[in-house]
Amino acid sequence: MTNPSPLVKDQEALNQRIRDELSANPVMLYMKGDKTFPQCGFSARVVEILNKLGVTYATHDVISDPEVRFGMKNFSNWPTFPQLFVRGELVGGCDIVSSMTESGELQNLLKTKGVWNG
Repeated sequence: MTNPSPLVKDQEALNQRIRDELSANPVMLYMKGDKTFPQCGFSARVVEILNKLGVTYATHDVISDPEVRFGMKNFSNWPTFPQLFVRGELVGGCDIVSSMTESGELQNLLKTKGVWNG
């Protein structure tokens, strides 16, 4: 994305903050709300999938953090939320995560990355 948001004061500093958070959390979900109280259906669906699989993961509420909400789009080059990352790599949003779960790809990815035993 090429149009930075005026809400993002320093995109590079924000990118580092996001990288630090991704490093600290092997499975990270940037979403509207949090895992205990999702604020949209798409975020709730990904939370449901991760909970059903028993994956340990962290969440970041982009509604309460507008800088991340707008700067994340530049960081990941992904325009919508939720955004699931595994070991610092973007997996995708709700549709991709749902499709990967149905095919078993998500479970294989989580096992391969060493973040889920299944």
